[in-house]
Amino acid sequence: MTPAIRTSHAGSLPRPDDLIELNRRRNGGEGVDEDAYAQALHDATVDVVRRQREIGIDLPNDGEYGHAMGQKIDYGAWWSYIYERLGGVDQAAQAQDTPRAAPSSTIALDTFLQRRDWNRFPGAYFDPEVGILSAVSRGRPADETFAFPLCVGPMTYTGRAVVQRDIDNLKAGMDATGTDVAFMCSLGAGTLARIGNAHYATDEEFVWACAEVMREEYLAITDAGIVVQIDEPGFAENWDQFAVEPTLEDYRRFTMVRVEALNHALRGIPRELTRFHCCWGSWHGPHTTDIAMADLVDMLVQIDVGSYSFEAANARHEHEWRVWLQTSIPDDVVLVPGVVGHATNVVEHPQLVADRIGRFVDAVGPDRVIAATDCGLGGRVHPEIAWAKLEALAQGARLASERLGVAG
Repeated sequence: MTPAIRTSHAGSLPRPDDLIELNRRRNGGEGVDEDAYAQALHDATVDVVRRQREIGIDLPNDGEYGHAMGQKIDYGAWWSYIYERLGGVDQAAQAQDTPRAAPSSTIALDTFLQRRDWNRFPGAYFDPEVGILSAVSRGRPADETFAFPLCVGPMTYTGRAVVQRDIDNLKAGMDATGTDVAFMCSLGAGTLARIGNAHYATDEEFVWACAEVMREEYLAITDAGIVVQIDEPGFAENWDQFAVEPTLEDYRRFTMVRVEALNHALRGIPRELTRFHCCWGSWHGPHTTDIAMADLVDMLVQIDVGSYSFEAANARHEHEWRVWLQTSIPDDVVLVPGVVGHATNVVEHPQLVADRIGRFVDAVGPDRVIAATDCGLGGRVHPEIAWAKLEALAQGARLASERLGVAG
């Protein structure tokens, strides 16, 4: 009999207050007892795995607790964690002030990181009291400015001890809960390549260097028998990062460089231990300038992984489930659609969750669907709401299984 619909999520989960405070003090240079911090991180990770399993999440993770958040609202820990794990990168440099390398397509990279959605809704984004970006930055020091780090020399991976710490903590949680399969998030090479580059001669050379660096983290995770989720919002989100909308042809050339580099980074890794996460960015904005899934899907299915995670619940992209009815994918590839969202405080009704799951079951069958979230919940919605959404996810998956008459 076909097994019940499985559940997972996209990665980030709410951090405990004491762990956030320890991270704030560590990041602020105040100093903490490192042994006490390591123990707190270990205990919190075991607890978050246990809580996921108790709710009914079949494929849990470590909540991304090793990707430090020093404040309750944090939209950036999923990528900023990597900077301390890299050599050849200056974290204090102002990457935006540095000319970018020659592009590998006709896209002008000197217009990069200038979102069209921000420009279309400047009041909604930049109002100092209620603007979207004021909410994103709330809780940070008033004089803190944002800048991507700058690659100033040959890039290397220096995070082996830190990623092993995260692996060991997740393994402890798996052992404590009898969990056989879990996942861990790792930054995509194409998204890493959005930092400044003052060393490599071309954009393409830099992207491939990023892929070789990130391969070391992918290997560490998968060698431990854990599924690596490649967090690559740049795959879709880059479209909105150019001040002038590129042609689709140029954007496809730009993106395929990143697809090919990522596939090279994943070479030899068992596909069943790989998942690719595609989203349009986790901030709570209008998203009117997002690229359509229909314009991406043929590139997405060229990424050599065992499952595709993507947004399918938010109001801008929910209708795109129809794309999967017309898309050919390998028989062993699993879809991991978001069926609850991160961009609203409304907790989805389990019946709606089941309806959403059913759309993808119609496309590929129940054994090839894992119900999940659009994006990470930690740092984006209040913890009470985040956990309620996961409960609705698990309840909706049970309802969908009952409707299909599959085994629980």
